[in-house]
Amino acid sequence: EVQLVESGGGLVQAGGSLRLSCAYSGFTSDNHAIGWFRQAPGKERERVSCISGSGRSIWYADSVKGRFTISRDSAKNTVYLQMNNLKPEDTAVYLCAAGRTCLGAYKNWGQGTQVTVSS
Repeated sequence: EVQLVESGGGLVQAGGSLRLSCAYSGFTSDNHAIGWFRQAPGKERERVSCISGSGRSIWYADSVKGRFTISRDSAKNTVYLQMNNLKPEDTAVYLCAAGRTCLGAYKNWGQGTQVTVSS
């Protein structure tokens, strides 16, 4: 059974940092990309970042480039999203998902973790 579990969300002031973790199981990590998405109330789900199964391909949304860093520890079956210089507009539920390619469709999703950035 494929499972993805996010952790690390919380409340932080603008300019602060958080590191999200996505622990996954039930599939071979080398064959699956992991993506981070976010969804704010009243807004569409947005792809934030993704990393390929090999870890060699990485993508970021323009809105987070230079502030967020994605990384993968295949030995721990975990993908991290380091978020620095957080802004109030980063407030959302952050979800991780598994798919075959970084910018393709994602089949399996976690439950999400709330990130709230106060001004």
